[in-house]
Amino acid sequence: MADPLLKRHDVALVRAANPGPFTLTGTNTWLIGRDPCWIIDPGPALEAHVEAVLGEARLRGGVGGIALTHDHGDHAGAAELLRECAGRPPVGAARWAGADAMLRDGAGFGPLTVVATAGHAPDHLAFIAGALCFSGDAVLGEGSVFVAPDPGAMGAYLAALRRLRALALTLLCPGHGPYVTEPSARLDSYLHHRLDRERRLVAALAAGLRGVDELLDRVWDDAPASLRAAATATLAAHLDKLEEQGLLPAGVQRPPWPPPAGLAPIV
Repeated sequence: MADPLLKRHDVALVRAANPGPFTLTGTNTWLIGRDPCWIIDPGPALEAHVEAVLGEARLRGGVGGIALTHDHGDHAGAAELLRECAGRPPVGAARWAGADAMLRDGAGFGPLTVVATAGHAPDHLAFIAGALCFSGDAVLGEGSVFVAPDPGAMGAYLAALRRLRALALTLLCPGHGPYVTEPSARLDSYLHHRLDRERRLVAALAAGLRGVDELLDRVWDDAPASLRAAATATLAAHLDKLEEQGLLPAGVQRPPWPPPAGLAPIV
């Protein structure tokens, strides 16, 4: 049975069978509109998932386009196969090598408007359709996201959250987890969470902590072992931000980025 709230917005959700610490219950593929519909994040390259997305798309009169929030495999892995099976509709993305439309902040793509939301990945985009936001991994349905320590990533991520917060949104459709019916409250909590981590990190540095492990143990003491690599990436992004602001003390150990093979945050 279709979810009544999603039905009201003419949106469908197809969730991939790829659950895990980073993907939660699996990657969400969203479809909006009909005759034709538009697909946001085709998901991982799983044949059963692609078939399920195509089945929903056929009920909606075909595919007008495929939008990628970012090029991580759990969101974009099925893009080429889905495009081929759907009659080669255009794919829009900021970085994906096969994109037909290279999307930038403020661009339109079918019924979607692009908001650049770098942080989790430098090519990350959110898509706005009316009062709906398809947020990818910028905002999840539960928990927080890791921020990759690319140049300026943490500052850009906080700015992106504030931009989304300023919009009159009524529904967040994230890349993982359930949809969010109170976007403003979720975005406020994300901003508070990131700024609280920064406050705790500054306090740990002021107390003389300098090593990666001791900073993680003090500031990310609530992170389970399965998310240690993600916490390490986010620590690096916070340290970069403090350095950019001239607030980083001397002698702080910096996590390697990209991390050694096998330790990188997947997705």
